[in-house]
This record gives sequence, C-alpha cells and structure tokens, in this order.
Amino acid sequence: MGVSTSSPEKGISVVTVDFPPVNALPVRGWFELADAVRAAGEDPGVRCVVLRAEGRGFNAGVDIKELQRDTGHGALIGANRGCAEAFAAVYECEVPVVAAVHGFCLGGGIGLVGNADAIVASEDAVFGLPELDRGALGAATHLARLVPPHLLRVLYYTSRTATAAELRDHGSVWRVVPGGELREAALELAREIAAKDGRLIRLAKAAINGIDPVDVRRSYRFEQGFTFEAALAGVASRVRDTFGKEAPR
Repeated sequence: MGVSTSSPEKGISVVTVDFPPVNALPVRGWFELADAVRAAGEDPGVRCVVLRAEGRGFNAGVDIKELQRDTGHGALIGANRGCAEAFAAVYECEVPVVAAVHGFCLGGGIGLVGNADAIVASEDAVFGLPELDRGALGAATHLARLVPPHLLRVLYYTSRTATAAELRDHGSVWRVVPGGELREAALELAREIAAKDGRLIRLAKAAINGIDPVDVRRSYRFEQGFTFEAALAGVASRVRDTFGKEAPR
C-alpha cells in the first residue's frame, strides 16, 4: 500500500498509487507521489513515466475523513500543499508522463491527469470535480486542460462527471480501451515516446511547458486560496460533514 515505482522496460518508469479502498490520498500520500514522480523524471535512464493506480479507481481526491478528524486547519493546509506538489511534480517531470486511468478520476485525480502529457483510459473511466460537494474549491485549472470552457463550468458547478469517450471526443484522452488492455495501451504509448533520444525528449518537454498559456502551479494555488477562505468562513466544514450522508439519487 502507498506509492511504488517499477521499471518494466528500458526507459520506462511506472509509478503506481495504491491507497485502499478508493485511492483517496492522505496528506503523506500526495507528498510520496510527488517524490516518486520527481525521482523517476530525474533518473537519466528514464524517458517516459507511466502514472497508474491499483484498486477500484484511479484517484478519489483527498482523504476527506482525514480532514474531518482534524479539529484545526493542519490537515487542510497539508492537503493543499501536498496536492500542489503532486500536481506540479507531474507537470514539471523532466520527461513526459502518461496517465493510465481506470474507474473514477475525481478531485485530485483531475489535478494529476490534467497536468500529465497524455491520458490513456479504460472504457469505465469517468472524470469530474465533486469539489462543491466536498466543501472545497480547486483543480478547475486542470479540468480546463481537458474540456472546453463552458463544459468546464457546467461540470464544476454541478459536480457531474464526463466519460473517457467524451474526453476523447474533446481531444484530451489519447485512447480508450477495455479495462484489461489499459496497462499495455499505456506502455505502448510510453514505449513509443521512450524510443526517442533521451536528451531531446527532455528538451521537448521543457519547450512545450514553456509555451503553455497558463502557469498551472500559480493558477492552482490561486484557487486554493478560496478553499481556505471557505474553511475560515465555516462553509467548508458544514458541507464536508455531509460527505457519506448524501441521499441516494
């Protein structure tokens, strides 16, 4: 359980997240993930990183129960900083990052895949930001990299999800495959990337990041300020306390 790294093929590093039951990461998990992705990118023998997860879904965001147990703001501050570091680690990784997504990709999961270089998803994958149902605000920065502006707003305001097929139609998901083929499909793309010259692929990653119109780290930290404002106002905890108690739809 936790974050692990493996090297199934030359030039490819696979970072796997495993926090049962739903990959809702505690504060330490976000920092562990950031460290693992950065370390993989810094390895001169690595030319592509695959980010994947075990279990029922790719990522369910932060561990809400950890926030609920905290009587102060320490867990919230830790989650804010941890998410910021994990998202930045994916974006700033020295080599391309391929996200292999299955099941649910929610909240912090959007921050990860929105900052990845490519997304391969299983047919059952769904993507969304349930932040307004969790007493938080954030990762609109990253959802904006996956869907058009007006769809972003509807998904954000309603907490609805989009399917992998829908994101493929918007051009943000590279391939949608049956669940049993996800790992190999992600490795196939990583293999093609890793076949390039190692120095050149690192220069290409830096060049593409340099022409992005939005500073994703600064933009996300701006969003997080509103999460903390909601916490100070008391609205965050009031909404968060309904977590797990929603009436069936």
